[in-house]
Amino acid sequence: MASIHSGFKQGKEKITERMIAAIRNPQVNIIAHPTGRLISKREGYEVDMDKVMEACAETGTALEINCFYDRLDLNDINCRKAKESGVMISISTDAHHLDQMWMIELGVGIARRGWLEAKNVINTFPLDKLKTFCRKKRFNCLVLFVFILI
Repeated sequence: MASIHSGFKQGKEKITERMIAAIRNPQVNIIAHPTGRLISKREGYEVDMDKVMEACAETGTALEINCFYDRLDLNDINCRKAKESGVMISISTDAHHLDQMWMIELGVGIARRGWLEAKNVINTFPLDKLKTFCRKKRFNCLVLFVFILI
C-alpha cells in the first residue's frame, strides 16, 4: 500500500507523476486515500484521477476507499469511474483502535453509491484469490521488465 504523505502543494502534474510512479512499483498493490483530503483540515491535492485510474487499470493496482470519517476518500463518483475503468477497490477503515472499526459501514456506503459490487472490492475475495491478486502484479511487472531488457 502506498500513499502521498508530503508535498501536497506540488502541482497537479507532479502529484500525478508521483502517484503513477507508485502505481508502477511492483511492490504496491493499493494506492491509499488517493485524493489526500482530510475533511476537517485540508482539501485534497490536485491529481489527475483519469490518468491515475488508467495506470491502475494497466498495472492491476487497486484504489482504496479510506472510510475513516475524516477522509472518506475515494468518493462515490470516483468509485464509479474506477469500476468503469476496470480498477479494483479496497475498503479500509484506517482504524487505530477496535472501537473505530464501525467506520467500515461508511466505506461500504460509498462503494454502494458508486455502484460497486463484491467482484469490484478485493476485501470480498477469498484468501486464495486475494493472494493471486497481489502476486499477479509482481509477475506482470517482472515480465514487462524482462521484455524491456530483451
